[in-house]
Amino acid sequence: MNHFHYKDGVLCAEDVRLDLLAEAAGTPFYCYSSATLQRHYKVFSDALPKGSLIAFSVKANGNLAVLKTLARLGAGADVVSGGELCKALAAGIPASKIVFSGVGKTSAEMRAALEAGIYQFNVESEPELAALNEVAGSLGLRAPTTLRINPDVDAKTHAKITTGTAETKFGIPFTRAREVYAHAAAHRHIEIVGIDVHIGSQITDLEPFEAAFTRVAELVTSLRADGHSITRLDLGGGLGVPYENSNMPPPDPDAYGKMVSRVTKGLGCSLSFEPGRLIAANAGVLVSRVIYVKQGEAKTFLIIDAGMNDLIRPALYEAHHEIAAVVEPAVGSPRPKYDVVGPVCETSDLFASDRPLPELKSGDLVAILSAGAYGAVMASDYNARPAAAEVLVAGEHWGIVRPRESYADLIAKDRIPDWLAD
Repeated sequence: MNHFHYKDGVLCAEDVRLDLLAEAAGTPFYCYSSATLQRHYKVFSDALPKGSLIAFSVKANGNLAVLKTLARLGAGADVVSGGELCKALAAGIPASKIVFSGVGKTSAEMRAALEAGIYQFNVESEPELAALNEVAGSLGLRAPTTLRINPDVDAKTHAKITTGTAETKFGIPFTRAREVYAHAAAHRHIEIVGIDVHIGSQITDLEPFEAAFTRVAELVTSLRADGHSITRLDLGGGLGVPYENSNMPPPDPDAYGKMVSRVTKGLGCSLSFEPGRLIAANAGVLVSRVIYVKQGEAKTFLIIDAGMNDLIRPALYEAHHEIAAVVEPAVGSPRPKYDVVGPVCETSDLFASDRPLPELKSGDLVAILSAGAYGAVMASDYNARPAAAEVLVAGEHWGIVRPRESYADLIAKDRIPDWLAD
């Protein structure tokens, strides 16, 4: 469920009309619904075993206003860079609720996280383990650490967002888990606290989760027998969302929570989770204006002012996003097929192919739905296109939470060396 709906013939975010926001913020712009963020967080939180840490995946949506909205609900953060760590702290997320993941943590990032006092590091390799031990030692600290174990489970999702098979760069092979934990225990400044597992993103079937979590539960017993203190399980994120109206709905969070409780029962571990898409995807839309309707040889192209630099998921993952007219179409009105494209000079700048939509003309507004996760965070200024504005709505209130970048902002990023100066 989300809080984007038609009211008096116009698509609204909660109680705010998107056409009025377009006048104020310009197009394209991202719009996020506070009520949807809050609802999705609560539904997921209520489904999990009591006391679980929900560490929102900052890579899904790093806007400070979004992070602060979730922080006020009690969310922690899963970060994968020093920049995301800074954002999480700036948004008011306590360091004690921050998990640092990722395969390429630098020594500087480790130092910043240790000095902040984060909840734990999810370590993905032996070289990283050695580096973390060295940095922690230089500070006279012990780093709370889990090892990310790759259970070699196929998540049955897109190849570019699966992370739990043996062919990916993520994690430590399950077959070497006990060996690497023994290695970790020999480091004076590493405090082993648990196990981490994350098999991928946009997973719509509970079976891969259960298979992975069952393997990890068995590993807890083995590692404890080896003398390790395993008190935490980080079970990652990955629960999918419905991008298409025609799709069967993904697993209900309640069913997911019951499966987790069953598999982890009796282990006595505190649990943490790293949802991102589940909370943010359907809490955001990308609003764009039609520039031209172009009749091609075999297709009709709807050319809009948002491009793949604003939302790269369709180009990168062949991802589907529903598209809605901001002005509600009349019941039974024609729905011609369009290729919905942006202005970027790439054939891959395509949001939808042969998509039935209401008849649209130059100047009309459309909303690309389910764009709250992996939208603005993956944007670029390719073709020297300034970053889109971001807007947060709460009931009848709204605010621009990231101003539109100007051409002057773009130019200011570059520097002319002395020998080229006039």
